[in-house]
Amino acid sequence: MDKGRKGQNGWGWVLLIGSTLAIYWLQAPLAPRFADTLLPTATLALAVLGWLLTRPPDAAARQTTWPEDRLTLFVLFALVVGMAFNRYLDGAYRLTASRPPSPWLTAVALLLLGGFVLLIARLTDRADQRRVLTGSIVLVVGLFVVLKSAPLATAAAQFWRSLSGQNPSLAAPADLAWLGFSYVAFRLIHTLRDRQTGLLPHLSLREYVTYIIFAPAFIAGPIDRAERFVQDIRALPQLVVLDAARFGEAGLRIAAGLFKKLVIADSLAQGMSLTAVNATQVTSPLALWALLYGYALRLYFDFAGYTDIAIGVGLLLGIRLPENFNRPYLQTNITTFWQSWHMTLSSWARFYVFTPLSRTLLRRKPRPSPTLIVFIAQIATMTTIGLWHGLTWTFLIWGLWHGVGLFIHKQWSDRTRRWYRALEGKPGQKRAWALFGWFITFHFVVVGWVWFLLPDVDQAAATFAKLLGIGW
Repeated sequence: MDKGRKGQNGWGWVLLIGSTLAIYWLQAPLAPRFADTLLPTATLALAVLGWLLTRPPDAAARQTTWPEDRLTLFVLFALVVGMAFNRYLDGAYRLTASRPPSPWLTAVALLLLGGFVLLIARLTDRADQRRVLTGSIVLVVGLFVVLKSAPLATAAAQFWRSLSGQNPSLAAPADLAWLGFSYVAFRLIHTLRDRQTGLLPHLSLREYVTYIIFAPAFIAGPIDRAERFVQDIRALPQLVVLDAARFGEAGLRIAAGLFKKLVIADSLAQGMSLTAVNATQVTSPLALWALLYGYALRLYFDFAGYTDIAIGVGLLLGIRLPENFNRPYLQTNITTFWQSWHMTLSSWARFYVFTPLSRTLLRRKPRPSPTLIVFIAQIATMTTIGLWHGLTWTFLIWGLWHGVGLFIHKQWSDRTRRWYRALEGKPGQKRAWALFGWFITFHFVVVGWVWFLLPDVDQAAATFAKLLGIGW
């Protein structure tokens, strides 16, 4: 065991145990029997399997953390079996949303699951690691597709209900509302891919699982990178627990987040922002624009508020999560908007979609034109971001909207760079151009939210037309 790990205090264990309990506590009630207990357990199983698949091939390196890894397996086993004892508590005192399976059944199932996971790990150790990791990424994406596709999620819920003796005809996509899976999937893909490219540092099981399920960022990010997150975990022994400066910074972030979420966003939600219902009831283009502005602000303050709270709580726990927003609605072009809106998601997509796809196209013979490469890569990146929110036509169109916008801006900025630099000596014209760029960018983003918000293409297209004064 290296010196850094030897020196870690018990705070790292507190983060692991607290995050494990939190993913059960935060999971909302689900209709299929035991689903709200089994899905958080599946999150832990995926995290353990992800760690097994991303360990370095060097046996000596694995041995450095094995004593701690063994203890972590025991702690996770004890926590999951311990959660099953919620079965005997009154509903008001349970950490689980409903009665879990019996502790004995849970213990036996965990032992069988653990044996299965170890068997997979043993078999994959002997296989081509590049193919194993690629197959693992495909499996995570496949599971993501099932959960995000309404017909597939309904079919899976029907199967679950059939197994548990419930009426399959009542199955719905909401039956499998697996809390945090979207972000867990991103972290799993990130570590699997970085193991392929040799970028992932060696993580102990405790560090890896804590990274995957870290409670403040579990539901809605930010999406940290493992190599950055583990630096904070390994610095915990030097953490001053009662640090007034850190507590002050964390308190301000949490207070700012609560104000954005509870005062601004929730106030806008009281009839001052566009919804699928009031989009059909509004009687004038002016009112429709006002509601759309309200929705744009509500979305930002809701998400940014949650991010502030997550960062503040992370600071209290000794982990500095990455920033996710940087005044996005004040940006003067669509490229800088995406560098300041949900920054960790756009950074993930750039790293794992845009860059590898661009490199692949550059290596093709004959090589496509640079313009075509940029177009394909930007469309693929933004449709990935769109479909990550859900496999629907409206999210696809929203992704295409921004992909095309980014492509057009890239072509424009490439061709006007000299003219723009010439504005350095003309501050008045430069400010006027910045104001014009802000106006265009803001409204491009705001109008795009129509595709993001409304549930079907017909309603979104009709609302889009009404914003232009058509169809009243």
